[in-house]
Amino acid sequence: MRTVKLLTAIALPVVLAVLAVPAAHAAQPAYPEKPIRLVIGSAPGSGPDIISRALADRLYGAWGQRVVVDSRPGVAGILSADLVLRSAPDGYTWMMLTSQLLVATAVYPDVKFSLEKDFASISLIGTVPFVLVVNPELPAKSLRELIELAKKTPLRYGSAGTGASEHLSGVLFTRLTGTDMLHVPYKGIAQALTDTMGKEVHLTYGVVPAVLGTVQAGRVRALGVTGPKRNALLPDVPSISEVVPGYQTLGWYSVVSPTGTPPAVLAKASAEVAKAVKEPQFGEQLKALGIDLVGSTRAELDVFRREQTKRFSEIVKASGVDVK
Repeated sequence: MRTVKLLTAIALPVVLAVLAVPAAHAAQPAYPEKPIRLVIGSAPGSGPDIISRALADRLYGAWGQRVVVDSRPGVAGILSADLVLRSAPDGYTWMMLTSQLLVATAVYPDVKFSLEKDFASISLIGTVPFVLVVNPELPAKSLRELIELAKKTPLRYGSAGTGASEHLSGVLFTRLTGTDMLHVPYKGIAQALTDTMGKEVHLTYGVVPAVLGTVQAGRVRALGVTGPKRNALLPDVPSISEVVPGYQTLGWYSVVSPTGTPPAVLAKASAEVAKAVKEPQFGEQLKALGIDLVGSTRAELDVFRREQTKRFSEIVKASGVDVK
């Protein structure tokens, strides 16, 4: 009898503990239990805006919670980052981190935050190359002919602004080809593209979605893409690296959250974003924008961010750009 009582005394706490496990899990609210805000540093209708809204629709279908896209353009995305860092690190505020913002933090000297320390990776959605386009009347029908012409004739190239990714794409090109072109900054790629067509500048760089229509219409000629391989929407246009070894710049889109966000929340968000990218319907939307799909893990995005930071920091230093 005493043995039975002893076994009961030992077993009862164990049974109660086992029974308590589901209750403890039930007490933990499922994530997400309310809408998520996805902040972007670009204007409505931009590439990041289009991608964010498509992603928001996909996540609503998966989670049943809204993802509200909050557009906060200004200072190349720096304003959006400041806003996100004032939010609680609870998984309900995300940010679209792009190459534009990474470059801005390397260019502007007074940024008050660190992308590496203050933002936790969720997933790299995809990458997109810039396209080097020239006025169709320019006597250069290939990259090699452009390089030869630039060594004999003063050429001007436009960009979306001093320190913008398009500017740095031009800096790297002149540096690796031994050419010397005059940089002409604009307030956006649309103006630079318009002046390329109007012969105010000889060439410019723009992401695939920005230049595709004008290339297809014959209003500009595409000579090369800045990524490591050819782009599916411009299969006949070579990668610049085919002619200029070591050349590469990319635009890219990723999702991050303030550092301090619970790891379990980040893991769930990362898995769902990566899953969305790999689904046919969402993937086709991105491919139509010329984006090469990735859908990375958090660790893979960490590695990618470090590599891109190093690459663009070196180009900024080489450019001597000063926006003070």
